[in-house]
Amino acid sequence: MAQNSKIIAYTSTLGKAARTLLAGRQDVTAIEFPNPTVGEPWREVLKANPRVNAVILGGQQISGPEVALAPSLEVVARVGVGYDMIDIPALEPRRIPLMTAGIANSPSVAEQTFHMLFTLIKRGREQDKLVREGRWHSQRMVEMPNDIFGKTMVVIGFGRIGTRVVKRALAMEMDVLVFDPFVAPEAIEKAGAVPVAHLDDALPHADVLTIHCPRTPESMGLIDARRLALLKPTAVLINTARGGLVDEPALGTALKAGRLAGAGLDVLEREPPPADHPLFAAPNVIFAAHMAGVTVEAVERMSIAAVENVLSVFDGAIKEQNVVNWQVLHKPKS
Repeated sequence: MAQNSKIIAYTSTLGKAARTLLAGRQDVTAIEFPNPTVGEPWREVLKANPRVNAVILGGQQISGPEVALAPSLEVVARVGVGYDMIDIPALEPRRIPLMTAGIANSPSVAEQTFHMLFTLIKRGREQDKLVREGRWHSQRMVEMPNDIFGKTMVVIGFGRIGTRVVKRALAMEMDVLVFDPFVAPEAIEKAGAVPVAHLDDALPHADVLTIHCPRTPESMGLIDARRLALLKPTAVLINTARGGLVDEPALGTALKAGRLAGAGLDVLEREPPPADHPLFAAPNVIFAAHMAGVTVEAVERMSIAAVENVLSVFDGAIKEQNVVNWQVLHKPKS
């Protein structure tokens, strides 16, 4: 290890191209740690490398104890865009920026939204099973697929992912309503969608409700029993954002009672879920293991973004657009 080199500890899920990028920097020493490494094993990694200047994380936690174990830490980067496991206030006294992968995985999440939508509305699982079980002639006309054409989609959140979902929905000739109180209505209209000021007003019109907002104290339980009751019984709900935004017991009740046609869930409040999770018994639900933004291509893009984020800090030209806690950039050191 060169005496003056910067030290980066990175998750073993880091993509190949990003590793090549690191290897090309003679002023950087890279240390890999296995993923998943959480809890005390993760803290042991930091204890063993007290000079670390940057960490590139998968699902590892950063809070006060971890910050204290890394006195030379200059930047925290994620191979991803979520930061539920990062205690942002713990970074502030030392002005440590938290950087995410920007738009690197947003196309993948948008695609997963439509994968789940197509599977539910086109009855993909049912059609496959019908053919395999030899029920072609007897039941092919019993549970017919539906069209997406002409349906109304309500999109919650018009950020990096929501904007891509809107673009794809419009290309399939859907009507699109967007709820995002933090975005100017003119921006939504310019994209070809209809802004709605109040979510409750939009829900009765939804054939598809899809969620693309962050998990915050305000958004927890956003789709609760009351709002589920506002949806049509023919509607489907897609959540590729974060667990906890949808009231899972209320969702299960609505599905079992036939007050909702289906749900696609890439995320759950508890991950991984217990083997006896009640939603497993609910009809017309499809699941994924929090993989909407984790494709082969997305991991490569996110990995490159994470490394470039770290190097931008080292090079004194930080990519401010990828900094979550941007306030630390203008705060004096304590």
